[in-house]
Amino acid sequence: MEQILQVFFNAAILERAWPFLMRGVTMTLLLSLVVVPIGLASGLAVAMLYHLHRKWLSRFLIAYVDFFRAFPPLVLLLFIYGGLPFLGIDLPLFGTVALAFLLNTSSYYGEIFRAGLESVPAGQAEAARSTGLSRGQTMLWVILPQATRNVLPDLISNTLEVIKLTTLASVIGFTELLNNARNAQALTYNATPIVAAALIYLVLLWPLVRLVSRLEHKSIAVR
Repeated sequence: MEQILQVFFNAAILERAWPFLMRGVTMTLLLSLVVVPIGLASGLAVAMLYHLHRKWLSRFLIAYVDFFRAFPPLVLLLFIYGGLPFLGIDLPLFGTVALAFLLNTSSYYGEIFRAGLESVPAGQAEAARSTGLSRGQTMLWVILPQATRNVLPDLISNTLEVIKLTTLASVIGFTELLNNARNAQALTYNATPIVAAALIYLVLLWPLVRLVSRLEHKSIAVR
């Protein structure tokens, strides 16, 4: 037991590594705060454009969503990280990571929002238009709130995956939580920083997990 505590739960090493881990947490949260809102907005835009039912536009959006959902996010990250400089585009590391994750997450959010929009009965739009609302007002005040409510558990669940996705950024040296934990482990020859990082992720994500569970149970009860 003593050996396990020394290797995985070493208080002295945790105290030395803690500021380093907190800097990683800050970068993880900052990246998430950029990727999640913009990903949601981009996904919503994709879904609403698809909802226009323009044949050529729908085909393009389907191809976009299918491509980035099928393309492995780690490969996409490495491709953008290594490929953009050859095109003369020199993004900072944060921008490179954010762009790769936005392309991935916008496709997933787009598909979720599309399913939400299609779940609203067509009669809702017809009834709203009959009251004098414009097409845009009908979408904004009638269709979109119902669609979002219908897919809210899926949106939150996907947000969980986006936050966990940030760990892939450590592969290209982005100083998020996992990267800093691995560096601290390499310097101390001890697994305590990795265990601490895992517990930090658990604390950060557990409230969202419980929220998704409650929303899913509520949705089942309503049905």
